[in-house]
Amino acid sequence: MRTRFPPSPTGFLHIGGLRTALYSYLIAKQTGGTFYLRIEDTDQARAVEGAVENILRTLHWADLDPDEGVVMRDGQVTQEGNKGPYIQSERFELYRKYANELLEKGFAYYAFDTKEDLDRMREEESKAGVAAPKYDASMRMRMKNSLTLPAEETKKLLDAGEPYAIRMKVPEGNVIRFTDDIRGNVEFKGMEVDDQILIKSDGFPTYHLAHVVDDHLMETDIVIRGEEWLSSTPKHLLLFEYFGWQAPRYAHVPLLLNKDKTKLSKRQNDVAAEDYMKEGYLPEAMLNFLAMLGWNPGTTQELFSLAELIEAFSLERVQKAGAVFDPERLLWFQGQWMRRFTSDELIERMLPVVSAKYPEAAKDPRLAERVALIQERITFLKEAPEMLSYFYEEPAVNMDIIANPKQKVEAVDVPKYLEMILEVLESIDEKEWNPEHLKELLLAAVEKNGVKNGQLLWPLRAVLTGLPFSPGAFEVAAALDKQTVLKRVKHALHVSTSL
Repeated sequence: MRTRFPPSPTGFLHIGGLRTALYSYLIAKQTGGTFYLRIEDTDQARAVEGAVENILRTLHWADLDPDEGVVMRDGQVTQEGNKGPYIQSERFELYRKYANELLEKGFAYYAFDTKEDLDRMREEESKAGVAAPKYDASMRMRMKNSLTLPAEETKKLLDAGEPYAIRMKVPEGNVIRFTDDIRGNVEFKGMEVDDQILIKSDGFPTYHLAHVVDDHLMETDIVIRGEEWLSSTPKHLLLFEYFGWQAPRYAHVPLLLNKDKTKLSKRQNDVAAEDYMKEGYLPEAMLNFLAMLGWNPGTTQELFSLAELIEAFSLERVQKAGAVFDPERLLWFQGQWMRRFTSDELIERMLPVVSAKYPEAAKDPRLAERVALIQERITFLKEAPEMLSYFYEEPAVNMDIIANPKQKVEAVDVPKYLEMILEVLESIDEKEWNPEHLKELLLAAVEKNGVKNGQLLWPLRAVLTGLPFSPGAFEVAAALDKQTVLKRVKHALHVSTSL
């Protein structure tokens, strides 16, 4: 199937837009189809410089590169495919042509109403108790348009260059029915649909006309978009009917909501995908999280790679109700994906970050062993340099960390505990320097000296890493060579006895 993602270049890509792109991508890929990108920039006043580049960078980060349309090649925005141009501002003459066709067929009309005319109409309707005033069949006969004016006067106004809009003519009294791939059977009465503007008074097309023309000419098989467009679908289906074209299938995905069930907003969450990219979220975690916002696989499986999503995804299992965007849930996926990586995959992701601070890490023969120590604890790759710092630089002796009331370690007793530790470590042969043997002898020293586990193991871990949180004492000591461990313990003993 041919699916499309048609963002407007009005800023950074919204997180909801990324989910829509994901769903469209999945449907295309699981059917062996094409996922293309179209830029809908008919509202030139709201266009933001660099927005198209941001959209393409974000899609590339998420591994959702379009097969066709607007693409990025060698850092430059270009267009590929035989159905372009794929940027709507380059297609204005085409939209005018089809608007004129509707005028000729009697499915559209010229409207000469000024802003003041429309404001007055809405005010009068509101005073009469109309909740949502609209320009419809009952209203158009009271307004200034080519349906109410004599043909000569209409021609005179057009020849004089009077500003006008072109509106579609919605038939009165009919019922528009369609089947949505997510919401099932849907129907709207004609009286609920307004005579939508197709060409604005500035000559620019509206979304309603432009996307219908484009989806037909670009052979879109299914339109996947947010549920806010559901109420506009009758207008779009009418336009397909007026042109005599086969309409695509439609699937309206649920809104993303804050925890309080309001529409996702900047007041409570970041809403730009760029923000999560900068924070260091993995694309795998983000896509996994977004896929599950409104969709469930019907099984207990929660972690899905992109390939697995292509295999499992179906619009039939997308819910109708809004989906709550829970940042804590996203954080959970982030952690789960850190654990899911193989050792080689994690090192590949982590090494550029770590070697930027510690170049020697790139040639560290024990890097895999050391990275394995932090895989269960790390959440973001940017945490790796600090978490591995004690392998590449001497940590400072920090008595605020070594002395720990929770572990029953008082500052005054630190020298005593370090002497006990040193006695054990010096007795271990380098050939037996491994986590299991270290554990055996250190726990034996705990019992022999009548102290608690934490009173020996915590100071050792704190001395070796200089961090308040780290892997266990046995694992850290084993991942460092014996001489380094002894040197750090002796130095800490000297510092603690000098206080």
